[in-house]
Formats: sequence, C-alpha cells, structure tokens
Amino acid sequence: MGYKFSPISSEDREAVIDTFNYYIENSFAAYPETRVPYEFFEFFLQVTSGYPNAVVRDENKNFVGFCMLRPYSPMSAFSGTAEISYFIRPEFTGKGTGSLMLEHLLSGAREKGLHSILASISSLNEGSIRFHSHHGFSECGRFREAGKKNGKFFDTVWMQKLL
Repeated sequence: MGYKFSPISSEDREAVIDTFNYYIENSFAAYPETRVPYEFFEFFLQVTSGYPNAVVRDENKNFVGFCMLRPYSPMSAFSGTAEISYFIRPEFTGKGTGSLMLEHLLSGAREKGLHSILASISSLNEGSIRFHSHHGFSECGRFREAGKKNGKFFDTVWMQKLL
C-alpha cells in the first residue's frame, strides 16, 4: 500500500485531534486524561513550527495518522535535540506505517541538522517501547511513577536515538 506524506495543515485539524483523542481515551500513548478540543490543534502547529511533521494518507486519500518532531527545550544548548511523536489510526496499525513515519521524521531531522531524537513513553505502552527498541532507540532515563492516568501510576520512559 502506498502512503503520501504532507506537512500538517489546518485542513487536518479534525482528523489529527480525533486520532489523538482516540489514544487519550483508549491507551496510555497520549498523556491527557480527557479528550482535547479541536482548538488543541493550534498547540500542535505551534510546537512543531520549523520542525519536520506530517500527516499520512493512503492511496485512497484516507487519513492514516500524523507524526511530528518538536523542540526538546527552548534553550539553545539543546537545539540539536528534538522529541518525537506519532499517532496512527487503529485500523492502520501493524502495517509498517509507524516505521515509515519514523524514517520520514529521521530524514527530516538529519536535513535540519539534529543530533538526538528523544521519545517520552508511558511504561504502560509496552508496544511503543518495543517499537522504539527495534528501531535503534535505547532507554536513557526513567522517571518512576511520574504520571497517573485512569487511576494508574506509570513511569515515563525516555528513549533516545543519536543520528
């Protein structure tokens, strides 16, 4: 199946937020405890400004998911480091889309001159930890019981890939 990557734009607002809200309500992949309003989309645009980001559509132009890099810190000493996120509509998971999104973002990161990519992952999201390990990320830190969602404490696992 062919996929098309294009920068996130205002016309993707509802699909992006609906996908993000799915993961808020059904997993520990997104940290908010309650759905976010469509206005939250502006936050995504703001934090990804100047960094690689994309929506992914299949050959029938169906929205598959979105991915983005954002600054790890606003301090200039950290300008070579970005944090990564991606969310795939559940019916498209397990088909290699995440790997394609990761490669797309890593290619953009190299073009931007980034050196380090970080992923903040809930310890209850074992699939994401496996995915990142499989793609060359290694655990570089862990904050024990730093988060709580749906009454469950979880660690924040930080994984890193150097480019």
